[in-house]
Amino acid sequence: MRMVDLISKKRDGQELSKQEIDFIIEGYTNGEIPEYQMSAFAMAIYFQDMTTDERVALTKAMVESGDQIDLSAIEGIKVDKHSTGGVGDTTTLILAPLVAAVGVPVAKMSGRGLGHTGGTIDKLESIEGFEVEIDSNQFTKLVNENKVAVVGQSGNLTPADKKLYGLRDVTATVNSIPLIASSIMSKKIASGSDAIVLDVKTGSGAFMKELDGAKELAQAMVQIGNGAGRNTIAVISDMNQPLGFAIGNALEVKEAIDTLRGNGPEDLQELCLTLGSQMVYLAGEAKSIEEARQKLEDVMQSGKAIEVFKTFITAQGGDASVVDDSAKLPTASYTFEVEAKQDGYVSEIIADEIGIAASILGAGRTTKESEIDLAVGLVLNKKVGDQVKKGESLVTIHSNTEDVAEVVEKIYQTYSITTETVETRPLIHDIIHQ
Repeated sequence: MRMVDLISKKRDGQELSKQEIDFIIEGYTNGEIPEYQMSAFAMAIYFQDMTTDERVALTKAMVESGDQIDLSAIEGIKVDKHSTGGVGDTTTLILAPLVAAVGVPVAKMSGRGLGHTGGTIDKLESIEGFEVEIDSNQFTKLVNENKVAVVGQSGNLTPADKKLYGLRDVTATVNSIPLIASSIMSKKIASGSDAIVLDVKTGSGAFMKELDGAKELAQAMVQIGNGAGRNTIAVISDMNQPLGFAIGNALEVKEAIDTLRGNGPEDLQELCLTLGSQMVYLAGEAKSIEEARQKLEDVMQSGKAIEVFKTFITAQGGDASVVDDSAKLPTASYTFEVEAKQDGYVSEIIADEIGIAASILGAGRTTKESEIDLAVGLVLNKKVGDQVKKGESLVTIHSNTEDVAEVVEKIYQTYSITTETVETRPLIHDIIHQ
């Protein structure tokens, strides 16, 4: 086989075989295929797309390019959850103990965030002593004992994806459904779970701004997951405004605690119950989605979910007393209120822009080397559809500096207030099964 022939074949819209795709990914990973040829191949995919069989073959080839995590020593059906990102997305912190509380093993590998706020690992490190780097034997032991453990990503997972991801970024081939879907799903499949629940965001704070694009991506990932032997479903959820009220690491941990007690923001709680119901059902712990949801609501109301969260924190070296005393979480030195300039109704909050406001405070990273301030962030006091009076607080800023003028200005740019009542968009747009 020659790479130039495979490039021209895909350029002309023909379907590549599994053997041909394996040849390309193996050659590119080990350096035999140069980046200029892989760039041409990525552009050919961008314009000609790929069939479902090609997408599955590409994903499997990327999985096989590196380490694969073996979770077979963990009892039960392991269900992973992946979100395509957003602002105020605290779902993993809630779902891990919530789903574990009904008997589903949650063996979760998470990353650090590069963007508005930290990732799940950064947020957990807001809890004093919490250890995210534990070896595989201890990880397995904790999941078997407590049904839940969350660790940082380690090992040489999907090196082909890492190389191709960087190349796509500089060759204008990022926005390609087969390349996005295979990138996400290769990491999920290599992580070893038996089933996968995807939370695909759509709206101003999401990678896929338009609903049609989000549905196309969701369907592609579900088809890849099922084609690779993983029972996969996707929930398409709204990200036209931040999820919940908190944007910031320690602030989101506090909000997760409130939600596990059944006192969280309505949208965050509803999304977690929707995603969690799918996870419980795929794990075989309920005969229907309705039964799964009832089980989750029961452990939330009985207090079992919050007790599992405490056990989870303690097992990984953290101070579980933060659950009952949130003052032990990192706390910013200053708070400021951003007041409404007029009466009316909140008609829009531009999610990605208010996320940038949080990152200006230091809640997120601009580079991998950036230090995150775990204490800072924003708490939204008004969301879309809410009535507001002039002088009422729209947002509370938690800052470790008194100079927040830039942040205040950014917040005013993200909020729109109208005199007319506003209908809120649905939180769940669709659920894709195949």
